[in-house]
Amino acid sequence: MYAKINAMCIRGIDGIPITVEADVSNGLPEYSMVGALSSEVREAKERVRTALRNTDFVFPPKRITVNLSPADIHKEGTAFDLAIAIGIAAAHGAVKPPADNAVLLGELGLDGSVCPVSGVLPMVLAAKKNGFRTAVVPFENASEAAMVDGIVIIPVKSLRDAMDYLDNPVRESFSAPKASGGVVYDVDFSEINGQPTMRRAAEIAACGMHNILFIGTPGSGKTMIARRIPTILPELTWEEALEVTRVYSVRGLTSSDEPIITARPFRAPHHTVSAAALIGGGKMPRPGEISLADRGVLFLDELPEFPKNVLESLRQPLEDREVLVARAGGACRFPANIMLCAAMNPCRCGYYPDRTKCSCTESDVKRYLGRISGPMLDRIDVCVQAPPVKYRDLGSAASGESSITLRRRVEKAWEIQRERFKNSKNCLFNSQMKNAGVKKYCALQPADGELMEKAFDSLNLSARAYHKVLKVARTIADMDGSENIKREHLLEALSFREKDIGSLNS
Repeated sequence: MYAKINAMCIRGIDGIPITVEADVSNGLPEYSMVGALSSEVREAKERVRTALRNTDFVFPPKRITVNLSPADIHKEGTAFDLAIAIGIAAAHGAVKPPADNAVLLGELGLDGSVCPVSGVLPMVLAAKKNGFRTAVVPFENASEAAMVDGIVIIPVKSLRDAMDYLDNPVRESFSAPKASGGVVYDVDFSEINGQPTMRRAAEIAACGMHNILFIGTPGSGKTMIARRIPTILPELTWEEALEVTRVYSVRGLTSSDEPIITARPFRAPHHTVSAAALIGGGKMPRPGEISLADRGVLFLDELPEFPKNVLESLRQPLEDREVLVARAGGACRFPANIMLCAAMNPCRCGYYPDRTKCSCTESDVKRYLGRISGPMLDRIDVCVQAPPVKYRDLGSAASGESSITLRRRVEKAWEIQRERFKNSKNCLFNSQMKNAGVKKYCALQPADGELMEKAFDSLNLSARAYHKVLKVARTIADMDGSENIKREHLLEALSFREKDIGSLNS
C-alpha cells in the first residue's frame, strides 16, 4: 500500500513543504529511505522503527520505501520523524492517513514520545501560506505554533496520541495563552548618574535607529548605557514580534513558557565570536547574532578586540539591513535590521590621553585603533566621548530621567518617521534613507549649507559620513518637532563627529 503525508522543513528562516511518501510492498524485507537526506534524517529510520515497536506496532516482513520529495531539496533536522512513522503505519493500514490539508511535525523518542523541534513557527507560517489548515505538532511547541492565526493546531505528546487523533480527528484546536502585558525590564536609565552627553547621544540614536560608538575610559558607563538602550525603544508590534521569533525559533531559542519574543532583542556577543557565528553560516546556513538582534540592538563591547575579518563582515549587512549567506547547499537571506552599538577604550590600557595613567606610546595607540578600518568606522552615525565619571555624580541622590520618559520621546520621533516614510517600502527610520531621501528630507538653508561645506573639508568627511551627519540632524529636528533642519540641529549632529571617528586611524 501507499501513503502520502505532508511535512515541512527549514531553509534559512523559511518553511518549505515536503511530501513524505511511504510504500509497503511484498518482497524481500528491506527498509530504505531516499530523497537527499542529511545524516540526522537517515538516522530517523531507527528512531521510527523503535518508536513504532514501542507503540505496539509490529513491522511485518515487507519491503518499505520512504521518499522525501522534492528530491532536489536537502533535508536536515528531526522534524520529519512523526510524518515518516505515520506514513509507514498508514501504508500498512494500521492508521488512517491524515487529510491532504494537514502537516505533521515532530521528533520521536525511542519510547514513542513526540519531542519538540526547532523552527516550528516558520514552518507553521509556511504551512498556512501553502493552504494547509491543520498542523499536528509536539505538545511543547504548541504555544509557539498557535501564534499563527487561521490554522488548527493539534498538540501531541506521543505517537499514540497522533494515531488516536487520526483515527478520530475531532479535537479542539489548541489556543495560545494570552500575553501577560507590556515588557518589564530589570534595568532603567534612571540608574545612570551624570554623563548627560552620552545619555543624549543614546536618545538620538534610538530615535533614528542610528549606529552609535562610545569611546572612553574603563568604568565611564559605556556598557551600562548600551544595555539600557532597548528599554527606551518602543515595544515590538505583532508583525515585528513574529519576525524576531522566526529567527529565534530556527535557532531553538524559544520555549513553551516564552513562545514569542516580546522584548526588543539585545545581543552582546563576546569578542572571540567567529564571522559565521556573528553573520550566520554553516553547511546549511543558519542565522547569526546580527539576525538574532533584528529589530533591536547588537552591542559590540571592546570593539578593537574583535578579529578584523569579523568586523569587516558587518559592513554589507549594516548597509543592506539583511544578510545573504551563500553556500553550496543554497543561499539564504536573514534579517539584519539592527541598531549597532559599540564601545571601545581609546588605547589598550584604556586611559589615553591621561599620561598619569596611560603608558601606551603613540604608535601603540595607533596600532590599537588601527584594528578598526576606516570603512567600518564610516558606518557609525554617532560617536560620543565618554569622560570619566565624577565623584559628585556617583554620590548624588538625584536620578536621571527614567526609561519610560525617554521612551515616550522616542515614540514621538518614530511616529514622525512612520508618517514620513509611509509610502516607502524599505525605509522606516531616518538612518535608512537613501540618497534621494536625504535630498528630499534633509535640505539645508543656504547659510547652513556653507557651514556644512566647511565642516566637510575640515573634518575630512567621506560622502557616506556627510549623509550620516544630515540624517542625524534630521532626527534631532524630529525630536525638536521641527519641520526643517535648523542650524542648532546641524551643529549638534556635527558635534558627534567633531573629533571625527575617521581620524582615529590617522
